[in-house]
Amino acid sequence: MRRLRSEKGFGLLELLMAITMLNVGILAIVAAFNAGALALNRASRQSTGTAIADTQMELFRGIKYVNIQQTTSDWNSAVADSTWTADPVYTSSTAMNGGSPTSPRALVPTVTTCPNTNTNSCDPSFVTSGPDGRSYRVDTYLYYDTPSYGSQIKVITVVVRNASDLSHSLARETSTFDITTGS
Repeated sequence: MRRLRSEKGFGLLELLMAITMLNVGILAIVAAFNAGALALNRASRQSTGTAIADTQMELFRGIKYVNIQQTTSDWNSAVADSTWTADPVYTSSTAMNGGSPTSPRALVPTVTTCPNTNTNSCDPSFVTSGPDGRSYRVDTYLYYDTPSYGSQIKVITVVVRNASDLSHSLARETSTFDITTGS
């Protein structure tokens, strides 16, 4: 008896459909790998930024209280930089908005020459290379504050940014120093 329908070519169509579905699955896996690689890259930059901020803060912890200062020329350059002055630390703590301070905090006086062996402790804004070989900008904000217990302290905030994208900070670290910790 003869078949009414011929099944010739169905194996080829089934194979073509299987290959198409396999391609869709492989492309989804590739997209997931790409998203994972981007997330790892972002996490790597943030981790490196945090390590650089920690290193900069440890630099301040290793010097005497009276030597926690910034040089006048570097500070003037930093104040002329719109990225440095746009940071919330500057605008809320030390900046003059419309001629009146928003919350006045005294600036630590600047010095002509850095009293420390590592000049990064006196430079409010510099670019450094991270262990990953990329460039990072380190911004340091330094001002006096007087907490409720009344003893004047120096407040240091270190902000690390990707040198090629200054609009976002990767790490931000703040610490306080008082005269009793060393002079």
